[in-house]
Amino acid sequence: MASSYFLSSFIFLELALVVILFLISPAFSTPRRTLDQRQTVLQSGFRVSLKHVDAGKNLTMFQRIQRGVERGRYRLQRLSAMASATISNSQVDGPIRSGNGEFLMDLSIGTPPVSFSAIIDSGSDLIWTQCKPCQQCYHQPTPIFDPEKSSSFSKMSCENHLCNALPSPTCEGDVCQYYYEYGDDSTTEGVMATETFTFGNSNTSKVSITNIGFGCGNDNFGNGLDQGAGLVGLGRGSLSLVSQLKQPKFSYCLTPFDDTPSGTLLMGSRAGANGGTNASNIKTTPLIKNPTQPTFYYLSLEGISVGNTFVPVISDFEKDGSGGVIIDCGTTLTYMFRSVFDGVKQALIAQIGLPVDDSDASGLDLCFTLQSTEEPPEPILINYPRMVFHFKGADLELPPTNYMVRDSVDKICLAMADSGILGMGVIGNIQQQNFLVTHDLVKETISFVPTQCDQL
Repeated sequence: MASSYFLSSFIFLELALVVILFLISPAFSTPRRTLDQRQTVLQSGFRVSLKHVDAGKNLTMFQRIQRGVERGRYRLQRLSAMASATISNSQVDGPIRSGNGEFLMDLSIGTPPVSFSAIIDSGSDLIWTQCKPCQQCYHQPTPIFDPEKSSSFSKMSCENHLCNALPSPTCEGDVCQYYYEYGDDSTTEGVMATETFTFGNSNTSKVSITNIGFGCGNDNFGNGLDQGAGLVGLGRGSLSLVSQLKQPKFSYCLTPFDDTPSGTLLMGSRAGANGGTNASNIKTTPLIKNPTQPTFYYLSLEGISVGNTFVPVISDFEKDGSGGVIIDCGTTLTYMFRSVFDGVKQALIAQIGLPVDDSDASGLDLCFTLQSTEEPPEPILINYPRMVFHFKGADLELPPTNYMVRDSVDKICLAMADSGILGMGVIGNIQQQNFLVTHDLVKETISFVPTQCDQL
């Protein structure tokens, strides 16, 4: 009897040992190893090339400006609607999402990875791409993602915190459904899911990150979206790429408005100024949060100098959350409150010493003619006044190419416009070109460093 008891106890212990060994085997330790690997990847950071949406399209400078201005108007439509609703004391459904954009990043999704280009947007949060089966999909240059061919695709539960972060999530069964509307009435609709995303410019620098939440769009509509096969939100909300990767900082360096080679997006430890950069060249200003519009990156702009003329800017929020000035990589021009724009415009007219062109051919609010009245015409020397954006704690001087653009041989125009009833100011990407712009989300600051972006 005793020996039988001893034998059964031994068998029980042996089985327990087998179970323990099985539980700590590689198959069960994969989630932990994946977590460690993900953390290592994120600590080292990564870089991605950016290209302008009009790159390689054989367009004249005049055509590039017109297309950029038109996209900017679409992008601001939703903002204008929000401002009008605020004035009339009515409500706006959901937060603002700017949509459209000016720069594309290359990335891959799934296992095996499928490559596509996506618009980067610092004015929205959601990451999404078009997916099969499509009820309605716009034309894109790369194949539409087929989740059935990916071994790492997983539909998102309604209990997932990212599902709850959507403006208006719905559920079918236990699968999270999303609907997103952008500034030009473009929309994307489908299921939320998690996937493996691969970033990087070469085999040596590519990194793959698992379980990134994204929208798998089966019903997508809008003229402003067909520049890419989806969108990567870089905003401050929890759905954005920056927030999901828990990156302490990110930088972008945007190349000029012409057909200059690609710019760069830097994440994690790769972001920020080069160690050899002269500290005096780094201009840093605090980030501000607006509780009513948590996605946007607000700055405290106190004034704009044109030569010796100082134009004050009141960039505080109103009680209803309107007002303020945001920095945005997806808007071409800078848009300023009417009083500010008028002040800058009059200062330029008084100081630049050139005839004002009233043809309105470019769609910009202030242009000057460079054609002399002599026969034959003589080239006119341009006396660009110094322009400085005065942020809290930082005075950022802009090169002339960052505030004046030449839209033809005989005309230059101010890359700034009146925001009208927009109710807020927007610092666009022409003003940011050839600056390394670093968003430090721990210190809550933005820094600017003059940089030759095509050589970064």
